[in-house]
Amino acid sequence: MSFADPILLIALLLVPLAVLAQIVALRRARRHAVRFTAIPALKLAVGAVPAWRRHLPAALAVAALTTLALALAKPQRSVAVPLERAAIMLVTDHSRSMLATDVDPDRLAAGKAGARSFLDQVPPRVRVGVVTFSDTPDAVYAPTTEHDRARDVIDRQEADGATATGEALQVALDTLRQDRRNRNPAPAAIVLLSDGRTTAGRDPVEVAETARRLNVPIFTVSLGTRDATVPNPGYGPPLAAAPDPQTLERIAETSDGRAFTAENSEELSDIYKALGSQLSTRKEQREITSGFAIVGSILLVGAATASVRRAGRLP
Repeated sequence: MSFADPILLIALLLVPLAVLAQIVALRRARRHAVRFTAIPALKLAVGAVPAWRRHLPAALAVAALTTLALALAKPQRSVAVPLERAAIMLVTDHSRSMLATDVDPDRLAAGKAGARSFLDQVPPRVRVGVVTFSDTPDAVYAPTTEHDRARDVIDRQEADGATATGEALQVALDTLRQDRRNRNPAPAAIVLLSDGRTTAGRDPVEVAETARRLNVPIFTVSLGTRDATVPNPGYGPPLAAAPDPQTLERIAETSDGRAFTAENSEELSDIYKALGSQLSTRKEQREITSGFAIVGSILLVGAATASVRRAGRLP
């Protein structure tokens, strides 16, 4: 919780002053108390009053004063507001290394499932596009609210070929630039899932620098484990298929995004869910002064009611 006018929290100083005034008043009352004889008979006539009830009006008044002082400073809380005009490009790798089975059942199947989880988390009005790639970008789908089409593109991927990460990022960035020309400028981001080192095309870090200048952060997800292998198409020994998280971290850092690493399908699904929620909302401060004011007023009325009931008794 934060406050729009924190300087007004100085009003909270009234709380200890009020408590001090109550203590002084009680001591003064004891000094001027009239001594009665036959106290047991007087208690029977009046009825015993619990100690907590005697202090209830003052306690309610202090609570009311505290709550109203906080209301004066205009308390706020952070809420997630949907970015209904946002555009997000999913860039997914389906190179041959995605055949590795170190991620159950294999990297490509886990990547498809994770992308579907991402789409499930994105609000319907957030536009999502897709770029799939191996040797080159081979499927491009511009951002749209028709998320089922994005699912179809993702599900049609087959693992084969090299890894042209830079080329795929450039296509995604060009698609977002065209989207901005066709619409009012809107928040945009790229989510890149890859498992291997870039082996074809341009340097992806250079593309990330362009993305930063265009205010398009790239969120990268490195999939797989270090010792993974895939079958050799030439029927020789299996080929190493270690992921390259270092390059993906540089891409994310250069573009002002974030880098994630997933070694199993559960981690990948959790990352995608978190990204789907994060990229489709923004944090806003909402004032909650009225709630504090209502509670403070109720406490104040309670203090007045308890005080009246107490004043109606014999001392």
